Amino acid sequence: MPVAHDTGEAMTAPAVARNRGAILSVLREHLPASGLVLEVAAGSGEHAAYFAAALPGLRWQPTDPEPRARASIAAHAKIADLANLLAPLDLDAASPVWPVAQADVVVAINMVHISPWSATLGLLAGAARVLPEGGLLYLYGPYMEDGRHTAPSNAAFDTDLRARDPAWGIRDVQDVEQAASPHGLRLAQRIAMPANNLSVLFRKAPPGAREGYHRG
Repeated sequence: MPVAHDTGEAMTAPAVARNRGAILSVLREHLPASGLVLEVAAGSGEHAAYFAAALPGLRWQPTDPEPRARASIAAHAKIADLANLLAPLDLDAASPVWPVAQADVVVAINMVHISPWSATLGLLAGAARVLPEGGLLYLYGPYMEDGRHTAPSNAAFDTDLRARDPAWGIRDVQDVEQAASPHGLRLAQRIAMPANNLSVLFRKAPPGAREGYHRG
């Protein structure tokens, strides 16, 4: 769960206001016009409410394994009052069974570095189960590339994360790509984002097919 301020049921995470516009710009370009978006580890629920309002053709399904987060998501959804923003579900990314059987897009924002590696492995396996061929898995957050941090601030952040929990830490894009490959998820694009973050896009490919890797 992101660091958040508690304002009753609805929590607020300061990072959301800083990154939601840049993330939305990427989503607008790559998401389908309609369908179901499954958000894993939706945290405070602010992203879900913001994106559902901006993308009315899509149904947005937020999930989180933490009851406190789901209460916050529900509170933000009540405030937003959007027909396309669905009630939050309990979903543990590492679980072999998810409460959603099919989705056109899977989104995970600032999850991979604030969770054990087993959660990322579960996310990749679960996304492959629910996505159709060509379906998108969108990841956002700080990442290493080729074994190196992309900025000194990310290196310091990584040290802080591992001090808080040794199972956490900034992952390498190449490690995530390697873990995704057996599930038929192909790295389609990485896009540099503000504050030394990345948008990392995977597509579910047909068996035996490969997609190109485009640096953005």
